[in-house]
Amino acid sequence: MIEIKDIYKTFGDNDVLKGISATFQTGKNNLIIGGSGSGKTTLLKCIVGLHEPTKGDVFFEEENFTDMDFEQRVPIRTQIGMLFQNSALFDSMTVEENIMFPLNLFTKQTKAEKLDRANFCLERVNLAGKNKLFPAELSGGMKKRVGIARAISMQPKYLFVDEPNSGLDPKTSILIDELIDELTKEYEITTVVVTHDMNSVMGIGDNIIFLHQGQKWWEGSNKEIAHTDNKELNDFVFASKFMQAAKSKL
Repeated sequence: MIEIKDIYKTFGDNDVLKGISATFQTGKNNLIIGGSGSGKTTLLKCIVGLHEPTKGDVFFEEENFTDMDFEQRVPIRTQIGMLFQNSALFDSMTVEENIMFPLNLFTKQTKAEKLDRANFCLERVNLAGKNKLFPAELSGGMKKRVGIARAISMQPKYLFVDEPNSGLDPKTSILIDELIDELTKEYEITTVVVTHDMNSVMGIGDNIIFLHQGQKWWEGSNKEIAHTDNKELNDFVFASKFMQAAKSKL
């Protein structure tokens, strides 16, 4: 479980986050949604320590991550898996080498042990046998899956995902959502996903936080989102005629 309390983040005169509190549950897909500039990615970076909050606290279980120095944070950082928006694979490394990269940095496993883990992760994301390919040889969906395989290589307790479906076709997006959902529930991971994909919201949104102008404007599940009278949320989620028609059937 991750808990954030009264998080503020200011860049110069720009107040990006304004007192956000929330709890992200273990074994759940916790989604952060909102329009461009609402503070989604900034909040994610504050939680993982890429940004320091101007004010407020981040707790991993009951440990105050915000109060820790760099060395104190290392044990928690090694329990975090991260999938970046563009997958952030190393072009000069093979698929296998990309997945083993965190293991090389943070473990004392033998080469054989690291290779076994890489093969397991590849099999888990349905890319068995793709070890020796380079990122340039992969499709967008395959890159995302390699990114997920690398993110779970350290058997993380916490998984952070930034726009997992960006640039993917609808069918591949659904496959990525299903994979994230399966891994979250199978391994009891606390998963936090930043997304603007409404299919993700409706498909895997166990817990959804909607940000508006840097504030938490609404919170609930994908089952509740269709029945809210929150105007800003409705304007965001059901902006298209297709989503409006879908809402009418829910």
